[in-house]
Amino acid sequence: MKEITDILESYRTALLEGKKTALATVVKVEGSSYRQAGARMLVTEDGILTGAISGGCLEGDALRKALLAIHQKQNKLVTYDTSEEGLLEFNVQLGCNGIVHILFEFIDSQDPQNPLEIIRKVLEKRCDSVITTIFSLKRSAVQIGTVNVFQGDKSGFNDIHSLESEMLNIVEKKSTHIKNIEINSEEQNVLFQYIAPPVSLLIAGAGNDVQPVLKMADLLGWEVTVGEGRAAHCTSKRFPLAKNIVVGKPDDLIQIDKIDHRTYCILMTHNYKYDLEVLKLVLKTDCPYIGILGPKTKLHRMFDDLKLDGFMLTDKDYQRIYGPIGLDIGAETSEEIALSVISEIKAVVEDRKGTSLRHKTEKIHS
Repeated sequence: MKEITDILESYRTALLEGKKTALATVVKVEGSSYRQAGARMLVTEDGILTGAISGGCLEGDALRKALLAIHQKQNKLVTYDTSEEGLLEFNVQLGCNGIVHILFEFIDSQDPQNPLEIIRKVLEKRCDSVITTIFSLKRSAVQIGTVNVFQGDKSGFNDIHSLESEMLNIVEKKSTHIKNIEINSEEQNVLFQYIAPPVSLLIAGAGNDVQPVLKMADLLGWEVTVGEGRAAHCTSKRFPLAKNIVVGKPDDLIQIDKIDHRTYCILMTHNYKYDLEVLKLVLKTDCPYIGILGPKTKLHRMFDDLKLDGFMLTDKDYQRIYGPIGLDIGAETSEEIALSVISEIKAVVEDRKGTSLRHKTEKIHS
Protein backbone atom coordinates (compact mmCIF):
# COMPACT_ATOMS: atom_id res chain seq x y z
CA MET A 1 0.00 0.00 0.00
CA LYS A 2 2.85 2.42 0.77
CA GLU A 3 4.22 2.03 -2.75
CA ILE A 4 0.82 3.00 -4.17
CA THR A 5 0.57 5.98 -1.82
CA ASP A 6 4.08 7.18 -2.75
CA ILE A 7 3.38 6.78 -6.47
CA LEU A 8 0.12 8.72 -6.27
CA GLU A 9 1.84 11.51 -4.32
CA SER A 10 4.62 11.70 -6.92
CA TYR A 11 2.02 11.75 -9.69
CA ARG A 12 0.24 14.65 -7.97
CA THR A 13 3.54 16.55 -7.83
CA ALA A 14 4.22 15.77 -11.51
CA LEU A 15 0.79 17.13 -12.45
CA LEU A 16 1.47 20.37 -10.59
CA GLU A 17 4.81 20.71 -12.38
CA GLY A 18 3.33 19.85 -15.79
CA LYS A 19 5.46 16.72 -16.26
CA LYS A 20 4.44 13.72 -18.37
CA THR A 21 4.59 10.31 -16.72
CA ALA A 22 4.45 6.56 -17.33
CA LEU A 23 3.64 3.71 -14.98
CA ALA A 24 5.71 0.50 -15.04
CA THR A 25 4.03 -2.58 -13.54
CA VAL A 26 5.38 -6.09 -13.04
CA VAL A 27 2.47 -8.08 -14.48
CA LYS A 28 3.95 -11.58 -14.51
CA VAL A 29 6.99 -13.39 -13.12
CA GLU A 30 8.30 -16.81 -14.18
CA GLY A 31 10.96 -18.28 -11.94
CA SER A 32 12.63 -16.05 -9.35
CA SER A 33 12.55 -12.27 -9.14
CA TYR A 34 13.28 -9.59 -6.57
CA ARG A 35 9.76 -8.10 -6.98
CA GLN A 36 6.55 -9.98 -7.64
CA ALA A 37 3.52 -9.28 -9.86
CA GLY A 38 1.90 -6.00 -8.86
CA ALA A 39 5.11 -4.10 -8.10
CA ARG A 40 4.97 -0.62 -9.64
CA MET A 41 7.19 2.29 -10.48
CA LEU A 42 6.25 5.78 -11.68
CA VAL A 43 8.59 7.45 -14.17
CA THR A 44 8.50 11.16 -15.01
CA GLU A 45 9.77 12.58 -18.29
CA ASP A 46 12.80 14.04 -16.51
CA GLY A 47 13.79 10.64 -15.11
CA ILE A 48 12.49 10.71 -11.53
CA LEU A 49 11.58 7.20 -10.30
CA THR A 50 9.11 6.39 -7.53
CA GLY A 51 8.59 2.79 -6.47
CA ALA A 52 10.59 -0.20 -7.69
CA ILE A 53 10.17 -3.09 -10.12
CA SER A 54 13.41 -4.89 -9.23
CA GLY A 55 16.34 -4.68 -6.86
CA GLY A 56 17.86 -1.99 -9.05
CA CYS A 57 19.03 -4.10 -11.98
CA LEU A 58 16.09 -3.29 -14.26
CA GLU A 59 15.46 0.32 -13.44
CA GLY A 60 18.00 1.75 -15.90
CA ASP A 61 16.58 -0.01 -18.94
CA ALA A 62 13.03 0.42 -17.62
CA LEU A 63 13.59 4.17 -17.52
CA ARG A 64 14.39 4.15 -21.23
CA LYS A 65 11.33 2.04 -22.02
CA ALA A 66 9.10 4.31 -19.93
CA LEU A 67 10.40 7.41 -21.71
CA LEU A 68 9.65 5.71 -25.03
CA ALA A 69 6.08 4.99 -23.86
CA ILE A 70 5.72 8.66 -22.90
CA HIS A 71 7.08 9.82 -26.26
CA GLN A 72 4.86 7.43 -28.27
CA LYS A 73 1.88 7.85 -25.92
CA GLN A 74 1.09 4.16 -25.92
CA ASN A 75 1.37 1.11 -23.68
CA LYS A 76 4.20 -1.38 -24.14
CA LEU A 77 5.01 -4.80 -22.70
CA VAL A 78 8.70 -5.65 -22.21
CA THR A 79 10.02 -9.06 -21.20
CA TYR A 80 13.34 -9.37 -19.35
CA ASP A 81 14.57 -12.95 -19.65
CA THR A 82 17.73 -14.28 -17.98
CA SER A 83 16.52 -17.82 -17.41
CA GLU A 84 19.06 -19.10 -19.95
CA GLU A 85 22.48 -17.78 -20.96
CA GLY A 86 21.49 -17.44 -24.60
CA LEU A 87 18.28 -15.53 -23.96
CA LEU A 88 19.89 -12.29 -22.78
CA GLU A 89 18.12 -9.83 -25.04
CA PHE A 90 18.80 -6.84 -22.80
CA ASN A 91 22.05 -5.65 -21.29
CA VAL A 92 20.85 -6.18 -17.73
CA GLN A 93 21.58 -8.75 -15.05
CA LEU A 94 18.59 -9.81 -12.98
CA GLY A 95 20.60 -12.06 -10.71
CA CYS A 96 17.46 -14.07 -9.91
CA ASN A 97 17.37 -16.42 -12.93
CA GLY A 98 13.82 -15.47 -13.85
CA ILE A 99 11.59 -14.00 -16.53
CA VAL A 100 9.89 -10.71 -15.68
CA HIS A 101 7.13 -9.18 -17.81
CA ILE A 102 6.69 -5.44 -17.28
CA LEU A 103 3.87 -3.33 -18.67
CA PHE A 104 4.63 0.32 -19.37
CA GLU A 105 1.53 2.54 -19.45
CA PHE A 106 1.52 6.12 -20.72
CA ILE A 107 -0.46 8.29 -18.30
CA ASP A 108 -2.79 10.70 -20.06
CA SER A 109 -3.37 13.34 -17.38
CA GLN A 110 -6.45 14.59 -19.27
CA ASP A 111 -8.14 11.19 -19.03
CA PRO A 112 -10.14 10.84 -15.78
CA GLN A 113 -9.88 7.06 -16.20
CA ASN A 114 -6.12 6.83 -16.66
CA PRO A 115 -4.38 4.04 -14.68
CA LEU A 116 -3.36 6.24 -11.75
CA GLU A 117 -6.82 7.78 -11.38
CA ILE A 118 -8.21 4.25 -11.36
CA ILE A 119 -5.67 3.10 -8.75
CA ARG A 120 -6.46 6.17 -6.63
CA LYS A 121 -9.77 4.50 -5.76
CA VAL A 122 -7.85 2.08 -3.53
CA LEU A 123 -7.36 4.92 -1.05
CA GLU A 124 -11.00 6.02 -1.02
CA LYS A 125 -12.12 3.58 1.66
CA ARG A 126 -10.60 1.11 4.10
CA CYS A 127 -11.44 -2.28 2.63
CA ASP A 128 -10.02 -5.12 0.54
CA SER A 129 -9.38 -4.06 -3.06
CA VAL A 130 -8.46 -5.70 -6.36
CA ILE A 131 -6.55 -3.85 -9.08
CA THR A 132 -7.15 -5.34 -12.52
CA THR A 133 -4.55 -5.05 -15.30
CA ILE A 134 -5.01 -6.65 -18.73
CA PHE A 135 -1.98 -7.47 -20.88
CA SER A 136 -0.92 -9.71 -23.73
CA LEU A 137 2.36 -11.60 -24.10
CA LYS A 138 2.17 -11.23 -27.89
CA ARG A 139 4.63 -8.60 -29.12
CA SER A 140 2.29 -6.99 -31.64
CA ALA A 141 -0.80 -7.01 -29.42
CA VAL A 142 -2.48 -3.88 -28.11
CA GLN A 143 -1.84 -3.62 -24.37
CA ILE A 144 -5.08 -2.70 -22.61
CA GLY A 145 -3.50 -1.99 -19.22
CA THR A 146 -5.07 -1.06 -15.88
CA VAL A 147 -8.85 -1.08 -16.22
CA ASN A 148 -10.47 -1.29 -12.80
CA VAL A 149 -10.36 -1.33 -9.02
CA PHE A 150 -12.89 -3.49 -7.19
CA GLN A 151 -13.67 -2.90 -3.50
CA GLY A 152 -16.23 -5.49 -2.50
CA ASP A 153 -19.29 -3.55 -3.63
CA LYS A 154 -20.06 -2.05 -7.03
CA SER A 155 -19.78 1.62 -6.16
CA GLY A 156 -17.71 3.32 -8.84
CA PHE A 157 -17.03 -0.04 -10.51
CA ASN A 158 -17.29 -0.57 -14.26
CA ASP A 159 -17.08 -4.26 -15.11
CA ILE A 160 -16.27 -3.71 -18.77
CA HIS A 161 -14.78 -7.17 -19.25
CA SER A 162 -17.13 -9.27 -17.05
CA LEU A 163 -14.44 -9.86 -14.42
CA GLU A 164 -16.54 -9.20 -11.33
CA SER A 165 -16.97 -12.84 -10.24
CA GLU A 166 -13.21 -13.42 -10.42
CA MET A 167 -12.58 -10.28 -8.35
CA LEU A 168 -14.97 -11.48 -5.67
CA ASN A 169 -13.00 -14.73 -5.56
CA ILE A 170 -9.72 -12.79 -5.20
CA VAL A 171 -11.12 -10.77 -2.28
CA GLU A 172 -12.28 -13.98 -0.59
CA LYS A 173 -8.91 -15.73 -1.03
CA LYS A 174 -6.90 -12.54 -0.33
CA SER A 175 -4.26 -13.44 -2.89
CA THR A 176 -3.01 -12.08 -6.22
CA HIS A 177 -3.80 -14.19 -9.28
CA ILE A 178 -3.16 -14.19 -13.05
CA LYS A 179 -5.77 -15.65 -15.40
CA ASN A 180 -6.08 -16.11 -19.16
CA ILE A 181 -9.28 -14.80 -20.73
CA GLU A 182 -10.55 -14.01 -24.22
CA ILE A 183 -11.51 -10.46 -25.19
CA ASN A 184 -12.81 -9.74 -28.70
CA SER A 185 -11.54 -13.15 -29.86
CA GLU A 186 -8.03 -12.36 -28.59
CA GLU A 187 -6.33 -14.20 -25.74
CA GLN A 188 -5.38 -11.84 -22.91
CA ASN A 189 -3.78 -12.21 -19.49
CA VAL A 190 -5.35 -10.53 -16.49
CA LEU A 191 -3.43 -9.63 -13.34
CA PHE A 192 -5.86 -9.55 -10.41
CA GLN A 193 -3.81 -7.90 -7.67
CA TYR A 194 -5.18 -8.17 -4.15
CA ILE A 195 -4.57 -5.07 -2.02
CA ALA A 196 -5.29 -5.26 1.72
CA PRO A 197 -6.20 -2.15 3.70
CA PRO A 198 -3.16 -0.45 5.25
CA VAL A 199 -2.03 -1.75 8.61
CA SER A 200 -3.48 0.33 11.43
CA LEU A 201 -1.19 0.42 14.47
CA LEU A 202 -2.69 1.51 17.77
CA ILE A 203 -0.11 2.44 20.41
CA ALA A 204 -1.20 2.97 24.00
CA GLY A 205 1.65 5.09 25.29
CA ALA A 206 3.46 8.33 24.53
CA GLY A 207 6.86 7.86 26.13
CA ASN A 208 10.17 8.39 24.38
CA ASP A 209 10.32 4.68 23.50
CA VAL A 210 7.22 5.08 21.32
CA GLN A 211 8.97 7.51 18.96
CA PRO A 212 11.22 4.96 17.16
CA VAL A 213 8.27 2.55 16.90
CA LEU A 214 6.25 5.26 15.16
CA LYS A 215 9.13 6.15 12.81
CA MET A 216 9.60 2.54 11.70
CA ALA A 217 5.86 1.97 11.27
CA ASP A 218 5.64 5.13 9.16
CA LEU A 219 8.44 3.87 6.90
CA LEU A 220 6.26 0.85 6.18
CA GLY A 221 3.25 3.02 5.39
CA TRP A 222 1.27 1.97 8.46
CA GLU A 223 -1.37 4.30 9.86
CA VAL A 224 -0.48 4.96 13.50
CA THR A 225 -2.61 6.21 16.37
CA VAL A 226 -0.81 7.24 19.56
CA GLY A 227 -2.66 7.87 22.80
CA GLU A 228 -2.63 7.94 26.57
CA GLY A 229 -3.72 10.16 29.46
CA ARG A 230 -0.73 12.51 29.79
CA ALA A 231 -1.42 15.63 27.72
CA ALA A 232 2.14 16.91 28.07
CA HIS A 233 3.54 13.75 26.49
CA CYS A 234 0.87 13.00 23.90
CA THR A 235 1.40 15.88 21.45
CA SER A 236 1.75 16.33 17.70
CA LYS A 237 5.11 18.01 18.29
CA ARG A 238 6.48 14.81 19.85
CA PHE A 239 4.74 12.53 17.33
CA PRO A 240 4.48 14.43 14.02
CA LEU A 241 4.18 11.20 12.00
CA ALA A 242 1.09 9.93 13.85
CA LYS A 243 -2.15 9.90 11.89
CA ASN A 244 -4.14 10.35 15.10
CA ILE A 245 -3.24 11.50 18.61
CA VAL A 246 -5.65 10.80 21.46
CA VAL A 247 -5.35 12.26 24.94
CA GLY A 248 -7.73 10.62 27.35
CA LYS A 249 -8.88 7.52 29.14
CA PRO A 250 -8.58 4.00 27.67
CA ASP A 251 -12.11 4.09 26.28
CA ASP A 252 -11.25 7.36 24.50
CA LEU A 253 -8.33 5.63 22.81
CA ILE A 254 -9.97 2.28 22.12
CA GLN A 255 -13.02 2.90 19.94
CA ILE A 256 -14.12 -0.67 19.46
CA ASP A 257 -16.15 -0.07 16.31
CA LYS A 258 -13.06 1.27 14.51
CA ILE A 259 -10.81 -1.72 15.22
CA ASP A 260 -10.79 -4.32 12.42
CA HIS A 261 -8.76 -7.36 11.35
CA ARG A 262 -5.97 -5.08 10.07
CA THR A 263 -5.58 -3.22 13.39
CA TYR A 264 -2.63 -4.16 15.61
CA CYS A 265 -2.24 -2.90 19.17
CA ILE A 266 0.75 -2.23 21.43
CA LEU A 267 0.44 -1.53 25.17
CA MET A 268 3.43 0.49 26.37
CA THR A 269 2.22 3.29 28.64
CA HIS A 270 4.35 2.09 31.60
CA ASN A 271 1.14 2.54 33.59
CA TYR A 272 -0.11 -0.89 34.66
CA LYS A 273 -3.71 0.10 35.32
CA TYR A 274 -4.02 2.01 32.03
CA ASP A 275 -2.57 -0.91 30.06
CA LEU A 276 -4.89 -3.35 31.81
CA GLU A 277 -7.98 -1.31 30.94
CA VAL A 278 -6.81 -1.02 27.33
CA LEU A 279 -6.32 -4.79 27.22
CA LYS A 280 -9.88 -5.39 28.45
CA LEU A 281 -11.26 -3.22 25.67
CA VAL A 282 -9.07 -4.62 22.88
CA LEU A 283 -10.00 -8.19 23.83
CA LYS A 284 -13.57 -7.36 22.80
CA THR A 285 -12.45 -6.67 19.22
CA ASP A 286 -11.08 -8.70 16.30
CA CYS A 287 -7.59 -7.23 16.75
CA PRO A 288 -5.20 -10.06 15.72
CA TYR A 289 -2.19 -8.79 17.68
CA ILE A 290 -2.00 -7.36 21.19
CA GLY A 291 1.59 -6.69 22.20
CA ILE A 292 2.37 -5.97 25.85
CA LEU A 293 5.67 -4.31 26.75
CA GLY A 294 7.24 -5.64 29.93
CA PRO A 295 8.37 -8.89 31.57
CA LYS A 296 6.46 -12.16 31.87
CA THR A 297 5.59 -11.35 35.47
CA LYS A 298 3.57 -8.33 34.30
CA LEU A 299 1.77 -10.44 31.72
CA HIS A 300 0.85 -13.15 34.23
CA ARG A 301 -0.35 -10.52 36.69
CA MET A 302 -2.61 -9.15 33.95
CA PHE A 303 -4.02 -12.61 33.27
CA ASP A 304 -4.75 -13.05 36.97
CA ASP A 305 -6.44 -9.65 37.21
CA LEU A 306 -8.53 -10.35 34.11
CA LYS A 307 -9.81 -13.55 35.71
CA LEU A 308 -10.65 -11.69 38.93
CA ASP A 309 -12.65 -9.22 36.83
CA GLY A 310 -14.60 -12.02 35.16
CA PHE A 311 -12.71 -12.15 31.85
CA MET A 312 -12.52 -15.71 30.53
CA LEU A 313 -9.67 -15.82 28.04
CA THR A 314 -10.04 -18.26 25.14
CA ASP A 315 -7.26 -20.11 23.33
CA LYS A 316 -7.64 -17.57 20.52
CA ASP A 317 -7.10 -14.74 23.02
CA TYR A 318 -3.91 -16.30 24.35
CA GLN A 319 -2.64 -16.74 20.78
CA ARG A 320 -3.11 -13.07 19.88
CA ILE A 321 -1.52 -11.71 23.07
CA TYR A 322 2.25 -11.25 22.69
CA GLY A 323 4.26 -10.68 25.81
CA PRO A 324 7.06 -9.99 26.30
CA ILE A 325 6.68 -8.11 23.04
CA GLY A 326 9.00 -8.45 20.03
CA LEU A 327 11.29 -10.92 18.29
CA ASP A 328 14.34 -12.29 20.07
CA ILE A 329 17.14 -10.31 18.37
CA GLY A 330 19.01 -9.21 21.50
CA ALA A 331 17.36 -5.78 21.57
CA GLU A 332 18.44 -3.41 24.36
CA THR A 333 18.01 0.22 23.26
CA SER A 334 14.64 1.77 22.42
CA GLU A 335 15.52 1.74 18.71
CA GLU A 336 16.48 -1.93 18.82
CA ILE A 337 13.32 -2.78 20.75
CA ALA A 338 11.28 -0.87 18.15
CA LEU A 339 12.89 -2.95 15.39
CA SER A 340 12.09 -6.11 17.32
CA VAL A 341 8.46 -5.10 17.86
CA ILE A 342 7.78 -3.90 14.31
CA SER A 343 9.38 -7.07 12.92
CA GLU A 344 7.16 -9.25 15.08
CA ILE A 345 4.02 -7.39 13.99
CA LYS A 346 5.06 -7.66 10.33
CA ALA A 347 5.52 -11.41 10.77
CA VAL A 348 2.01 -11.68 12.25
CA VAL A 349 0.57 -9.54 9.43
CA GLU A 350 2.05 -11.94 6.86
CA ASP A 351 1.37 -15.07 8.94
CA ARG A 352 5.07 -15.92 9.10
CA LYS A 353 7.26 -17.26 11.90
CA GLY A 354 9.88 -14.53 11.79
CA THR A 355 12.77 -16.96 11.40
CA SER A 356 15.83 -16.64 9.13
CA LEU A 357 15.18 -17.16 5.42
CA ARG A 358 18.20 -19.46 5.28
CA HIS A 359 16.03 -22.12 6.94
CA LYS A 360 13.29 -22.01 4.29
CA THR A 361 13.20 -24.95 1.91
CA GLU A 362 10.48 -23.53 -0.34
CA LYS A 363 10.32 -20.28 -2.33
CA ILE A 364 10.42 -17.01 -0.39
CA HIS A 365 7.34 -15.70 -2.21
CA SER A 366 4.51 -18.17 -2.62
